[in-house]
Amino acid sequence: MKVSLASALGTCFGVQDAINLAMGPEFHSDLTIIGQLVHNPQVNESLKNNGVDLIQGIEDISKIKTKKVMITAHGAADKTKQKLIDAGLIVYDASCPLVMRVHKTIKSLVDKEYFPVVIGQKDHVEVKGIVGDLDDFLVINGESDLEKIRERGKRKLGIVSQTTQQVDKVESLVKKIREMDCVDDVAFVNTICQPTRDRQIAVWELAEQVDLMIVIGGFNSSNTKKLVQVCDEKNIEAHHIESSTQLQHSWFKGKEHVGITAGTSTPENVINEVHQEILKIAKDMKLKSEPVVS
Repeated sequence: MKVSLASALGTCFGVQDAINLAMGPEFHSDLTIIGQLVHNPQVNESLKNNGVDLIQGIEDISKIKTKKVMITAHGAADKTKQKLIDAGLIVYDASCPLVMRVHKTIKSLVDKEYFPVVIGQKDHVEVKGIVGDLDDFLVINGESDLEKIRERGKRKLGIVSQTTQQVDKVESLVKKIREMDCVDDVAFVNTICQPTRDRQIAVWELAEQVDLMIVIGGFNSSNTKKLVQVCDEKNIEAHHIESSTQLQHSWFKGKEHVGITAGTSTPENVINEVHQEILKIAKDMKLKSEPVVS
């Protein structure tokens, strides 16, 4: 059985910078993270083992026991940061620069009198941060939401995207919005981040070669779910896992070529563990294991 790694996979620079910051010695046992630093269970467990506290969100501010707090890589609204400062806390910001670019872009569009529209998941922490300082806005996540644009009666739209959206989906939605007779002017800035694009392109290319894809990442990781969706579009069997312990021997029966990819919050050591376990499964099943193609 041949096993290949996607040409781009795993932790991106924004996630890695956030992890490095939070794991710094100056924070040991004196840091609370507002939410999940990144959507990966192994990373969050490592933080807890390093003495870092995690709360679900700003609504749990009363539970903070440390003087120092940290904004996650997903970003937060300015008013959220100010609320923490007003509470007498020292705020450290681990927001990904590419997420903060979306914040700046949507505010710039509003300044130009465009009605702000965000393509993304309205309940995702990143999207909540993007719209958190806006007086009025609309979040859409699929064609079924397009009618909301007509209902709002706004004819001049400024559109951005959650950084981890699927490229084809966003471009298709924007095209359909431009074609709506209730819209006169559309200013679209494609804010899907480059690491997300790179991983989607890599898994698309790898899906041309394999008959099974293992996708590694947190079950609540938006960008990891998008990698699974790419596989679905290519009609390639894919299984989304968080760790090597979730691999099942039955998945590999009769398979000739297995691909491995991982979301932007997935650490290298987790990818390596999954890869090694797949090779072990292949050996246990008395299948031929070939060198990894990377």
